[in-house]
Amino acid sequence: MIATVIAAAQSISVPGDTEANVQEHLRFITAAHAAGVQMLVFPELSLTGYELPLMQRCLLHPDDEILAPIRALVRQTGMVVTVGAPVAPADASAHTLPAIGAITFHPDGSAVVYRKHHVHSSEASFASPGPQATSVISLGLETVGQAICADIGQATHAALAAQAGATLYLAGVLVSEAGYAKDSAALQQYAQIHGMGTLMANHGGPSGDYISAGKSAFWAPGGDLVVAAPGVGAWLVIASMHNTTAPIQWTGEAIRL
Repeated sequence: MIATVIAAAQSISVPGDTEANVQEHLRFITAAHAAGVQMLVFPELSLTGYELPLMQRCLLHPDDEILAPIRALVRQTGMVVTVGAPVAPADASAHTLPAIGAITFHPDGSAVVYRKHHVHSSEASFASPGPQATSVISLGLETVGQAICADIGQATHAALAAQAGATLYLAGVLVSEAGYAKDSAALQQYAQIHGMGTLMANHGGPSGDYISAGKSAFWAPGGDLVVAAPGVGAWLVIASMHNTTAPIQWTGEAIRL
């Protein structure tokens, strides 16, 4: 019996072209639904690309008309979908800069915005940190901890998610070859220490000033690597949990789109 199916959308973003990127998101959501995916996670700033100087003019809100096709497809498929986007700061009176956000759309029409808490030093001139040290949402019997890129470099971020009951820790990222070994090792370690499955959804191509490594992946609770994309390119990386009682088994599949 398959109890939970999650996936990373290793998409390729067109710089600053939200409309084109929405269409690419629809393609991934459709393919994920056909594969039985229940929750799909896109990379950091997937709807605009990792274009920090463009963030202010590319701000998105969950209710924006340009995102209506995504909201409609989420309702139609019954999936939970997390996309990456520049969003307004949580407290406009305290911060003038936008935030790097993860917008999670639910089939009932609701949406939740998580703002990247640990902003990298190279992002500080463009983005403000989110106020939430952790964010968890429900997915059936699972509790999902949300992370965005540099968040995973802070062990306390994963620990707080685990303390909040997270059984899965899902991160949208932009990671180059230079940083991949460190970040993938961190996610594997969190799976070992906290007994929660960890997912990396990386960009499938260059974005901003970075050449992405691709290789989106999932580590099962305990730290075993279940599945990973072989490199860059557009890939759907799926992890499925079998059985709701012990022994729980995870299997994976990478589909080229």
